[in-house]
Amino acid sequence: LTRVTEYMDEIVAYIQQIIDRGFAYESNGSVYFKVDAFEKADDMHYCKLAPEQIHNAALLAEGEGKLTQDFVSDKQSARDFALWKKSKENEPSWESPWGPGRPGWHIECSVMASDVLQKIASTDKMDIHSGGIDLKFPHHDNEMAQAEAHSGCTQWVNYFVHAGHLHIQGFKMSKSLKNFITIRQALENNTARQVRLCFLLHKYNAPMDYGDNTMSHAIVIEKLFKEFFHNTKAVLREGKIMDSQKYNQAATALQSTLLAAQQKVDAALRDDFDTPAAMDALVGLVKATNVYLETPESIVHLVVRNVAAYVTQMFKVFGLIGGTADIGFDSAGGSGNREETLGPVLDALMSFRSSVRDNARQKDVGGVLKDCDGFRDDVLPKLGIRLEDKTGGKSVWKLADPEELMREKEQKDLEVKRKEEEKAKAAEEKAKKDALNALAPSDFMKQLTLDDGETPKYKQFDDTGMPTHNSENEPLNKNQSKKAQKEFSAQQKKYEKHMKKQSA
Repeated sequence: LTRVTEYMDEIVAYIQQIIDRGFAYESNGSVYFKVDAFEKADDMHYCKLAPEQIHNAALLAEGEGKLTQDFVSDKQSARDFALWKKSKENEPSWESPWGPGRPGWHIECSVMASDVLQKIASTDKMDIHSGGIDLKFPHHDNEMAQAEAHSGCTQWVNYFVHAGHLHIQGFKMSKSLKNFITIRQALENNTARQVRLCFLLHKYNAPMDYGDNTMSHAIVIEKLFKEFFHNTKAVLREGKIMDSQKYNQAATALQSTLLAAQQKVDAALRDDFDTPAAMDALVGLVKATNVYLETPESIVHLVVRNVAAYVTQMFKVFGLIGGTADIGFDSAGGSGNREETLGPVLDALMSFRSSVRDNARQKDVGGVLKDCDGFRDDVLPKLGIRLEDKTGGKSVWKLADPEELMREKEQKDLEVKRKEEEKAKAAEEKAKKDALNALAPSDFMKQLTLDDGETPKYKQFDDTGMPTHNSENEPLNKNQSKKAQKEFSAQQKKYEKHMKKQSA
C-alpha cells in the first residue's frame, strides 16, 4: 500500500530530474511537463494509447482538474500538464524548490510505481499496467510520458489492461449519479460465484450492464455446470476397476472434443483474456459430455474424468472453485467431525428403516413405496442430498446446498398444488355442466336467470315448458320467442345425450 503523502521527497526529486533533462519548466510556482519538447526528442512518442485524442481540449482540461484552470496562462502550451501545482491559500501544501504546492495527478502514480518496482524488482519499468478505460488519455499517456522523460527509456509500460465501465440500468456506475451498487449489496441477491460468473461471461475491456438479465444468464450457466458435476460424479461413483476403459467411437469423439476445447480456451485467454470465448468453449464441452453420458454405449470413465477434471481446473483458475477437490464445486458447509457430519444422515436412515420395517411386517407394499418417496422428497433435501430415480430402477445421489434443494421442493409443491387446484376446478365445472345437462328442457328454462344471477329470465311457460313471458312478465316478442326456442332446442339435445350416456 502506497500513500502519496509519504512520497513527497521522492516526487520533488523526480520532477527536478525531468526539469534537468529539459522536459519540464517552472512557472509562477508550478511545474509543467513540456509536451512539445518530449515529442521532438529522439524515439519519444506522446499519446501512444489514444493518439486520436492528442488535441482533445476537453479531456486535457479534465485531466488537469478544476484547481489548475486558474493557472492556464502560466503554461507555454495548452497541452502541457502539471507536475507540481502551486497551492492557493488554505489548500494542502508541501514545501518544494518552486514554493509550497502539491503533486499533479499523473506524477503521483509514476513516482510511487517506479520506486516500488525498483526496490522489489530492481527495475523501474512495468510489464502490465491496469486501470479503467476512461484513464487511457490523458492520465495513462501522461504517466508514461513523464516516466520516460525521467528515465530516458522509450517504453515504461509493456502492456496496458483497460477495464470497461460497469453500467447500472444503462448508465455508467457513479456515486454522483447515485446509481451504484456495493459488493455487499450484490451478494444479498446472488452468490459470489454467480457474480464472478457474470463478469467472466463479459469481456473485461467492454462495458457491462449489471442487472437482472445479466445475472439471470449467469445463474443459468451456473446450473448447467452444477448439474454437469453432479452427473459426472454419479457416473464415476458407479464405475468399477474391472470396467473396460477401451475407447469406443463415442469416447474417442468426446476426447477429441476435450482437446479441441482446451485449444480454444488457451487461444481465447491468450487473445487479451477473452473469458467469454473461453467460457463458451467450456459450455460446449459440458453439453457434449452430457450427450455422451446418455449414449447407449458403455461409458469410458477415464474420458469422463478427464473432462470433469479439466473444467474444474479452469474454474480454479477463474476463481470459481476453491479448496482441493479434484472435481466439482466446493461442498456446502464445513468439514466438522464425523459425528457432526454423519449424525443427521444416520438419524434419518434409522427413522426411514423403522418405518419400512413396520410396513414390511404388515405386508403393506404401498406404505413401503410411500416411505421411499417421502425419504427422497422430504428428508434427504434437508440434508443437502438430491436423490434421482433413473430408468431401469437405478438411482443416483447428488450433493447440493440444502437451502437450494428446499427452494426446489417448495416450487415443486406449489406446482403440485396449482395442478391439484386446476384439476379440482375442472372437476367442479364438469359437475356443474353435467348437472345442467341432466335437466329436462322445461326445468332448464325455469332455472335461467338474468345477469344478476337472481331474477328469473322467464316468468310464464306453456304446457311443454316453453317460455311465454319475459322477466317483467310481458309476452315474449318475436325475437325473444325465437331465442327461447333455440335455448330450449339446445338443452333438449344435451339432455337426450346425457340420458343416452346414463342408460349405456
